Amino acid sequence: MLHMGGDQIDEAVAHTAAVLRAAADRDWSAKAGGDWSCLKTADHIAGVLAAYACQLTGRATDGWLPFDTALDEGTGPEGAIHAIEATAGLLSAVVRTTPRGVRAYHSYPSGGADASGFAAMGVTELLLHTYDIAHALDVDAEPPAPLAEAVLSHLFPHVPPTPAGGTPWTTLLWATGRGDLPDRARVTQWRWHNPYALPAGELSLRELTPAAAADLAEGGTGGLTWLGGAPFGGTRAASGATFNKYVAGVHRPGWGVYALVRTADEVAVGGMGFHGPPDDDGCVEVGYDLVEPARGNGYATVALRALSAWALTHPEVTSLLALTTPENVASQKVATSAGYTRLPDRAPHYAFGLRRP
Repeated sequence: MLHMGGDQIDEAVAHTAAVLRAAADRDWSAKAGGDWSCLKTADHIAGVLAAYACQLTGRATDGWLPFDTALDEGTGPEGAIHAIEATAGLLSAVVRTTPRGVRAYHSYPSGGADASGFAAMGVTELLLHTYDIAHALDVDAEPPAPLAEAVLSHLFPHVPPTPAGGTPWTTLLWATGRGDLPDRARVTQWRWHNPYALPAGELSLRELTPAAAADLAEGGTGGLTWLGGAPFGGTRAASGATFNKYVAGVHRPGWGVYALVRTADEVAVGGMGFHGPPDDDGCVEVGYDLVEPARGNGYATVALRALSAWALTHPEVTSLLALTTPENVASQKVATSAGYTRLPDRAPHYAFGLRRP
């Protein structure tokens, strides 16, 4: 599933309402994991969905908007369920009407998320906290498999894919400390990962989810609008490599492929990224290409500077490496313009490097 949006929120809240109404006559003072009762957990679901919607409509960029929502005192299970349905509908509508490229504050990992990210987080809140309540009240809460699979791709790209004999739902429960999987240690601390968006002049470098990378590798658009209709071949190849790392369970978020998107019109003009995380010496290799109609505008140079600067904010990175073929003079110029210097050849390639000051 390439995109998380209003349809997925609607599907998730329909699942939540059905599960919770099946247990509405039970004791909602029971603990739903941690210190929260079932009713308090339902209050949290409704509150966070409203907060996500308002972050987007308010275009909050520096922090959380200074307000809170809560169920009225004395609200029972049916009222709480109704509130969840209402706030999920609010988030669904906001997600559908938020322009592409708009981002609002969320603390992890990079201080912001777009509408698709808030949709993914909303679906995750619905699925997981519905499970918490249902588990406490002894009713089944397994959601449709595509929803759990989409959550894993969008927010948990660091989690190894579902093992043989498992399901996306059991993997999501394991990834969030709610279940066990064979041959995997129990998870005690976890965080989700919204894709990065790195500013670069007229461009934004948008990290691709594993689902988007797979689609690009198979000839799709990755959910993007491309100048000229399609990405260059190098972006498809790099996307395939990123997805293969995800399947192998060795993908590290941030160290894969980014689409270069013009912020003025939300059109993708190229791809750039890493061949993997830093090696044992702290070196990370970069690669890049642009669609032919976008060349000659300085896009790749500006983007490479921004991506390199981001990489060097990580203490484990000591240097960056770019390899080009001898005849690719344009790529060589991009590297040197971005501050890279010529290194000894790595036959059959020319090598360029940038070291931490």
